[in-house]
Amino acid sequence: MKNVFLFPGQGAQKKGMLLDICEKYSVAMDTVKEAEKITGEQISKYMWEIEDAELARSDRSQLAITTSEIALMRVLESKGITADVCAGFSLGEFAALCCAGILTFEETIKLVQKRGIIMQKVCDKLALESGGKQPGMAAVIGLTPEQITEAVKDLAKDGIAFAANLNSPKQTVISGTFDGLSKAEALCTQAGARRFITLKVAGPFHSPLMQEAGTEFARELELLNFKDPSKKLFSNVTGKEVTSGKEAKELAVKHFTNPVRWTSEEAEIGKLIGFEKADCKDNWSIFEVGPGTVLSGLWRDSTFAGNIGCKSVNLEMLGE
Repeated sequence: MKNVFLFPGQGAQKKGMLLDICEKYSVAMDTVKEAEKITGEQISKYMWEIEDAELARSDRSQLAITTSEIALMRVLESKGITADVCAGFSLGEFAALCCAGILTFEETIKLVQKRGIIMQKVCDKLALESGGKQPGMAAVIGLTPEQITEAVKDLAKDGIAFAANLNSPKQTVISGTFDGLSKAEALCTQAGARRFITLKVAGPFHSPLMQEAGTEFARELELLNFKDPSKKLFSNVTGKEVTSGKEAKELAVKHFTNPVRWTSEEAEIGKLIGFEKADCKDNWSIFEVGPGTVLSGLWRDSTFAGNIGCKSVNLEMLGE
Protein backbone atom coordinates (compact mmCIF):
# COMPACT_ATOMS: atom_id res chain seq x y z
CA MET A 1 0.00 0.00 0.00
CA LYS A 2 1.25 3.48 -0.91
CA ASN A 3 -0.05 6.90 0.07
CA VAL A 4 -0.74 10.25 -1.57
CA PHE A 5 -0.87 13.34 0.67
CA LEU A 6 -2.87 16.27 -0.75
CA PHE A 7 -2.54 19.61 1.06
CA PRO A 8 -5.34 22.22 0.68
CA GLY A 9 -4.85 25.93 0.15
CA GLN A 10 -6.14 29.26 1.37
CA GLY A 11 -9.86 29.28 2.00
CA ALA A 12 -9.74 25.99 3.92
CA GLN A 13 -9.16 27.84 7.19
CA LYS A 14 -11.82 28.12 9.90
CA LYS A 15 -11.95 29.10 13.55
CA GLY A 16 -11.06 26.11 15.74
CA MET A 17 -9.12 24.31 13.02
CA LEU A 18 -7.14 21.30 14.30
CA LEU A 19 -7.91 22.04 17.97
CA ASP A 20 -9.26 18.53 18.62
CA ILE A 21 -6.20 16.97 16.96
CA CYS A 22 -3.82 19.12 19.01
CA GLU A 23 -5.61 18.21 22.23
CA LYS A 24 -5.29 14.52 21.37
CA TYR A 25 -1.80 14.36 19.86
CA SER A 26 1.20 16.06 21.48
CA VAL A 27 3.13 15.94 18.18
CA ALA A 28 0.52 18.25 16.65
CA MET A 29 0.53 20.69 19.55
CA ASP A 30 4.34 20.66 19.57
CA THR A 31 4.31 21.57 15.87
CA VAL A 32 2.12 24.61 16.53
CA LYS A 33 4.40 25.72 19.37
CA GLU A 34 7.46 25.20 17.20
CA ALA A 35 5.96 27.33 14.41
CA GLU A 36 5.16 30.07 16.92
CA LYS A 37 8.74 30.06 18.16
CA ILE A 38 10.10 30.26 14.61
CA THR A 39 7.84 33.13 13.53
CA GLY A 40 7.24 35.02 16.79
CA GLU A 41 3.52 35.01 15.96
CA GLN A 42 0.54 33.66 17.90
CA ILE A 43 -0.42 31.04 15.35
CA SER A 44 -2.57 29.16 17.88
CA LYS A 45 -4.62 32.36 18.28
CA TYR A 46 -5.07 32.57 14.52
CA MET A 47 -6.20 28.94 14.43
CA TRP A 48 -8.49 28.88 17.44
CA GLU A 49 -9.56 32.34 18.59
CA ILE A 50 -10.06 34.92 15.85
CA GLU A 51 -13.16 35.04 13.67
CA ASP A 52 -13.20 33.89 10.06
CA ALA A 53 -13.19 37.38 8.52
CA GLU A 54 -9.99 38.28 10.37
CA LEU A 55 -8.47 34.86 9.77
CA ALA A 56 -8.98 35.24 6.01
CA ARG A 57 -6.12 37.75 5.83
CA SER A 58 -3.18 36.19 3.99
CA ASP A 59 -0.72 37.14 6.72
CA ARG A 60 -2.69 34.99 9.17
CA SER A 61 -4.43 32.25 7.19
CA GLN A 62 -1.29 31.12 5.38
CA LEU A 63 0.59 30.49 8.61
CA ALA A 64 -2.43 28.86 10.24
CA ILE A 65 -3.12 26.51 7.33
CA THR A 66 0.48 25.49 6.69
CA THR A 67 1.11 24.82 10.38
CA SER A 68 -2.07 22.73 10.53
CA GLU A 69 -1.07 20.70 7.49
CA ILE A 70 2.42 19.88 8.73
CA ALA A 71 1.03 19.07 12.19
CA LEU A 72 -1.44 16.61 10.62
CA MET A 73 1.31 15.15 8.46
CA ARG A 74 3.38 14.52 11.58
CA VAL A 75 0.42 12.83 13.29
CA LEU A 76 0.05 10.50 10.31
CA GLU A 77 3.78 9.79 10.32
CA SER A 78 3.63 9.00 14.05
CA LYS A 79 1.15 6.27 13.10
CA GLY A 80 3.42 4.89 10.40
CA ILE A 81 1.51 6.52 7.52
CA THR A 82 3.99 8.34 5.27
CA ALA A 83 3.62 9.91 1.84
CA ASP A 84 4.97 8.29 -1.29
CA VAL A 85 3.53 11.06 -3.45
CA CYS A 86 2.48 14.57 -2.43
CA ALA A 87 0.84 17.59 -3.99
CA GLY A 88 -0.52 20.85 -2.70
CA PHE A 89 -3.35 23.04 -3.89
CA SER A 90 -2.05 26.62 -4.18
CA LEU A 91 -0.65 27.50 -0.70
CA GLY A 92 -0.76 23.78 0.10
CA GLU A 93 2.22 23.28 -2.18
CA PHE A 94 4.46 24.72 0.54
CA ALA A 95 3.48 21.94 2.96
CA ALA A 96 4.12 19.57 0.06
CA LEU A 97 7.61 21.06 -0.40
CA CYS A 98 8.27 20.24 3.26
CA CYS A 99 6.77 16.76 2.84
CA ALA A 100 9.00 16.09 -0.16
CA GLY A 101 12.15 17.18 1.69
CA ILE A 102 12.74 20.23 -0.52
CA LEU A 103 12.43 22.60 2.45
CA THR A 104 12.83 21.99 6.17
CA PHE A 105 9.95 22.79 8.51
CA GLU A 106 11.69 25.97 9.66
CA GLU A 107 12.38 27.09 6.09
CA THR A 108 8.78 26.38 5.11
CA ILE A 109 7.25 28.31 7.99
CA LYS A 110 9.56 31.31 7.57
CA LEU A 111 8.87 31.39 3.84
CA VAL A 112 5.10 31.13 4.28
CA GLN A 113 5.23 33.94 6.83
CA LYS A 114 6.99 36.20 4.32
CA ARG A 115 4.65 35.10 1.53
CA GLY A 116 1.54 35.93 3.54
CA ILE A 117 2.84 39.38 4.45
CA ILE A 118 3.80 40.18 0.86
CA MET A 119 0.48 39.01 -0.55
CA GLN A 120 -1.59 40.85 2.04
CA LYS A 121 0.31 44.08 1.33
CA VAL A 122 -0.52 43.84 -2.38
CA CYS A 123 -4.15 42.93 -1.63
CA ASP A 124 -4.48 45.98 0.63
CA LYS A 125 -3.00 48.15 -2.13
CA LEU A 126 -5.48 46.81 -4.70
CA ALA A 127 -8.34 47.48 -2.29
CA LEU A 128 -7.12 51.03 -1.73
CA GLU A 129 -6.97 51.62 -5.49
CA SER A 130 -10.60 50.42 -5.69
CA GLY A 131 -11.87 52.82 -3.06
CA GLY A 132 -11.66 50.30 -0.22
CA LYS A 133 -13.40 47.51 -2.13
CA GLN A 134 -11.59 44.24 -1.47
CA PRO A 135 -10.39 42.10 -4.40
CA GLY A 136 -10.89 38.36 -4.13
CA MET A 137 -11.95 35.10 -5.70
CA ALA A 138 -15.21 33.32 -6.45
CA ALA A 139 -16.09 29.74 -7.38
CA VAL A 140 -18.34 29.28 -10.39
CA ILE A 141 -20.55 26.18 -10.43
CA GLY A 142 -22.33 24.81 -13.47
CA LEU A 143 -20.04 25.84 -16.33
CA THR A 144 -16.99 24.13 -17.78
CA PRO A 145 -13.58 25.78 -17.40
CA GLU A 146 -13.67 26.56 -21.13
CA GLN A 147 -17.08 28.26 -20.85
CA ILE A 148 -15.91 30.39 -17.92
CA THR A 149 -12.69 31.41 -19.65
CA GLU A 150 -14.75 32.48 -22.67
CA ALA A 151 -17.27 34.37 -20.51
CA VAL A 152 -14.60 36.50 -18.81
CA LYS A 153 -12.15 36.90 -21.73
CA ASP A 154 -12.90 40.63 -22.14
CA LEU A 155 -12.52 41.20 -18.40
CA ALA A 156 -9.15 39.44 -18.58
CA LYS A 157 -8.10 41.77 -21.41
CA ASP A 158 -9.08 44.69 -19.17
CA GLY A 159 -7.00 43.20 -16.33
CA ILE A 160 -9.84 42.99 -13.79
CA ALA A 161 -10.92 39.30 -13.71
CA PHE A 162 -9.35 36.00 -14.73
CA ALA A 163 -10.06 32.24 -14.66
CA ALA A 164 -7.63 31.24 -11.91
CA ASN A 165 -8.18 27.81 -10.37
CA LEU A 166 -9.18 24.90 -12.61
CA ASN A 167 -10.52 22.86 -9.71
CA SER A 168 -12.69 20.17 -11.29
CA PRO A 169 -14.97 19.66 -14.29
CA LYS A 170 -17.74 21.16 -12.14
CA GLN A 171 -15.91 24.11 -10.59
CA THR A 172 -13.60 26.90 -11.72
CA VAL A 173 -12.49 29.83 -9.57
CA ILE A 174 -12.25 33.39 -10.86
CA SER A 175 -9.84 35.99 -9.43
CA GLY A 176 -10.40 39.70 -9.77
CA THR A 177 -10.89 43.16 -8.41
CA PHE A 178 -14.15 43.85 -6.59
CA ASP A 179 -15.68 45.37 -9.72
CA GLY A 180 -14.18 42.65 -11.89
CA LEU A 181 -15.85 39.92 -9.85
CA SER A 182 -19.18 41.76 -9.94
CA LYS A 183 -19.02 41.90 -13.74
CA ALA A 184 -17.85 38.28 -13.92
CA GLU A 185 -20.83 37.16 -11.86
CA ALA A 186 -23.24 38.80 -14.28
CA LEU A 187 -21.49 37.30 -17.31
CA CYS A 188 -21.27 33.80 -15.84
CA THR A 189 -24.91 33.88 -14.75
CA GLN A 190 -25.87 34.96 -18.26
CA ALA A 191 -23.83 32.04 -19.62
CA GLY A 192 -25.76 29.57 -17.42
CA ALA A 193 -23.80 29.28 -14.18
CA ARG A 194 -25.86 27.86 -11.31
CA ARG A 195 -23.87 29.48 -8.49
CA PHE A 196 -21.23 32.15 -7.98
CA ILE A 197 -19.70 31.75 -4.53
CA THR A 198 -17.36 34.32 -2.97
CA LEU A 199 -14.42 32.57 -1.28
CA LYS A 200 -12.83 33.24 2.12
CA VAL A 201 -9.61 34.68 0.74
CA ALA A 202 -8.09 38.14 0.85
CA GLY A 203 -7.07 38.68 -2.76
CA PRO A 204 -7.10 37.80 -6.47
CA PHE A 205 -4.59 34.96 -6.28
CA HIS A 206 -3.18 33.09 -9.29
CA SER A 207 -3.77 36.01 -11.62
CA PRO A 208 -1.72 38.83 -13.18
CA LEU A 209 -3.07 41.12 -10.45
CA MET A 210 -0.52 39.49 -8.11
CA GLN A 211 2.54 40.20 -10.29
CA GLU A 212 3.97 42.74 -7.83
CA ALA A 213 3.77 40.18 -5.02
CA GLY A 214 5.48 37.55 -7.16
CA THR A 215 8.35 39.89 -7.98
CA GLU A 216 8.93 40.73 -4.32
CA PHE A 217 8.68 37.06 -3.28
CA ALA A 218 11.29 36.10 -5.87
CA ARG A 219 13.77 38.35 -4.10
CA GLU A 220 13.08 36.52 -0.83
CA LEU A 221 13.99 33.22 -2.49
CA GLU A 222 17.32 34.28 -3.95
CA LEU A 223 19.51 33.01 -1.09
CA LEU A 224 17.32 30.03 -0.09
CA ASN A 225 18.43 26.58 -1.20
CA PHE A 226 15.64 24.33 -2.49
CA LYS A 227 16.85 20.72 -2.29
CA ASP A 228 15.86 18.10 -4.83
CA PRO A 229 12.69 16.19 -3.86
CA SER A 230 13.10 12.96 -1.90
CA LYS A 231 9.69 11.68 -3.04
CA LYS A 232 7.34 12.29 -5.92
CA LEU A 233 5.91 15.82 -5.90
CA PHE A 234 3.43 17.22 -8.40
CA SER A 235 3.12 20.94 -9.17
CA ASN A 236 -0.22 22.71 -9.41
CA VAL A 237 1.33 25.27 -11.79
CA THR A 238 2.28 22.74 -14.48
CA GLY A 239 0.34 19.66 -13.41
CA LYS A 240 3.57 17.72 -13.82
CA GLU A 241 6.12 16.08 -11.52
CA VAL A 242 8.71 18.39 -10.00
CA THR A 243 12.14 16.88 -10.62
CA SER A 244 14.55 19.33 -8.99
CA GLY A 245 14.86 21.96 -6.28
CA LYS A 246 15.66 24.56 -8.95
CA GLU A 247 12.35 23.84 -10.67
CA ALA A 248 10.48 23.94 -7.36
CA LYS A 249 11.88 27.40 -6.61
CA GLU A 250 10.86 28.74 -10.02
CA LEU A 251 7.34 27.35 -9.62
CA ALA A 252 6.99 28.92 -6.15
CA VAL A 253 7.16 32.31 -7.86
CA LYS A 254 4.93 31.37 -10.80
CA HIS A 255 2.22 30.46 -8.24
CA PHE A 256 1.37 34.12 -7.87
CA THR A 257 0.22 34.77 -11.42
CA ASN A 258 -0.44 31.34 -12.96
CA PRO A 259 -3.69 29.35 -12.70
CA VAL A 260 -3.92 26.28 -10.46
CA ARG A 261 -4.15 23.19 -12.66
CA TRP A 262 -6.00 20.55 -10.67
CA THR A 263 -8.57 19.16 -13.03
CA SER A 264 -7.62 17.57 -16.37
CA GLU A 265 -5.84 14.37 -17.29
CA GLU A 266 -2.81 16.55 -18.05
CA ALA A 267 -3.04 18.33 -14.69
CA GLU A 268 -2.23 17.44 -11.11
CA ILE A 269 -4.87 14.93 -9.99
CA GLY A 270 -4.89 13.28 -13.40
CA LYS A 271 -1.13 12.77 -13.18
CA LEU A 272 -1.44 11.24 -9.72
CA ILE A 273 -4.09 8.81 -10.91
CA GLY A 274 -1.96 7.91 -13.91
CA PHE A 275 0.99 7.20 -11.62
CA GLU A 276 -1.21 5.09 -9.39
CA LYS A 277 -2.53 2.96 -12.23
CA ALA A 278 0.87 2.39 -13.79
CA ASP A 279 2.76 1.55 -10.65
CA CYS A 280 0.63 -0.10 -8.04
CA LYS A 281 -2.57 -1.62 -9.38
CA ASP A 282 -4.93 0.44 -7.25
CA ASN A 283 -2.98 -0.14 -4.01
CA TRP A 284 -3.18 3.51 -3.00
CA SER A 285 -4.67 5.57 -0.18
CA ILE A 286 -5.36 9.26 -0.79
CA PHE A 287 -5.34 11.65 2.20
CA GLU A 288 -6.43 15.28 2.40
CA VAL A 289 -3.94 16.56 4.97
CA GLY A 290 -5.31 19.85 6.26
CA PRO A 291 -8.43 21.61 7.53
CA GLY A 292 -11.74 20.98 5.78
CA THR A 293 -12.81 18.65 2.99
CA VAL A 294 -12.41 20.82 -0.12
CA LEU A 295 -9.93 18.57 -1.91
CA SER A 296 -11.91 15.45 -1.05
CA GLY A 297 -14.87 17.01 -2.83
CA LEU A 298 -12.81 18.00 -5.87
CA TRP A 299 -11.34 14.50 -5.97
CA ARG A 300 -14.84 13.01 -5.93
CA ASP A 301 -15.90 15.30 -8.79
CA SER A 302 -12.98 14.30 -11.01
CA THR A 303 -14.00 12.12 -13.92
CA PHE A 304 -10.83 10.04 -13.64
CA ALA A 305 -10.82 9.38 -9.88
CA GLY A 306 -12.50 6.03 -10.35
CA ASN A 307 -13.37 4.15 -7.16
CA ILE A 308 -10.46 5.55 -5.17
CA GLY A 309 -11.72 7.83 -2.40
CA CYS A 310 -9.88 10.71 -0.74
CA LYS A 311 -9.86 10.57 3.07
CA SER A 312 -10.02 13.81 5.04
CA VAL A 313 -7.72 13.49 8.08
CA ASN A 314 -9.67 13.96 11.32
CA LEU A 315 -10.12 12.16 14.63
CA GLU A 316 -12.70 9.80 13.16
CA MET A 317 -10.40 8.87 10.27
CA LEU A 318 -7.57 8.35 12.71
CA GLY A 319 -9.74 5.89 14.63
CA GLU A 320 -10.25 8.08 17.70
